[in-house]
Amino acid sequence: MSDVQEFYTPENWRMDESVGYLVKRLSLVVSRELDRRMDALGLTDAQWKPLLVLQQGAGKTAADIARLGCQDTGAVTRLVDRLEGKELVRRVRSEEDRRVVNLELTEEGRQVAEDVPKIIAHLANQLLEGFSDTEFHQFQDYLRRALANAQVLDQGENG
Repeated sequence: MSDVQEFYTPENWRMDESVGYLVKRLSLVVSRELDRRMDALGLTDAQWKPLLVLQQGAGKTAADIARLGCQDTGAVTRLVDRLEGKELVRRVRSEEDRRVVNLELTEEGRQVAEDVPKIIAHLANQLLEGFSDTEFHQFQDYLRRALANAQVLDQGENG
C-alpha cells in the first residue's frame, strides 16, 4: 500500500460528491455561462480563448494556441480562419523565421479582446460570492496542489 491518504474508498465514493465530478460540473457550467456572455461580443466559447491568449501574450502562433488549449493544430487552424474572417486576427509571417506564421490581433480584435477579461472577471467574482479573501486564496492553493498532483500522475503515464 502507499502512504496516500484515502479520502475515498469504494464504499464511500459517490460520483456527485467526488472532487473530479464537482470540478468538471463547475467547468461545464462556467463554460456555458461564458459562452452565453461572450455572445454579446459575437464570439463562441472556442473563439474568445485564442483572442485572450494573443491579448495577454501567452502565445503568438496557432501551435501555441493548440498547445495551451489542448487542441489539435488542424482545429486551431480552422478556428483562426474564422477569426480572420471576422477581421479579429491576422496572420503575419515571422521576420526571424519565414516558416513561422505569427498571429496578431487586428485593431477590432484588440477592442473585442479587451472586453474578454472584463466578462471573465465579472463572472468569476459572481462565482466566488461569499468567499473571504483567505478562502479565495486557499481555494486557489487547493486547486493548484490538486493540479500539480494530477500533472505528476500524467507525466508518470506519459513520461
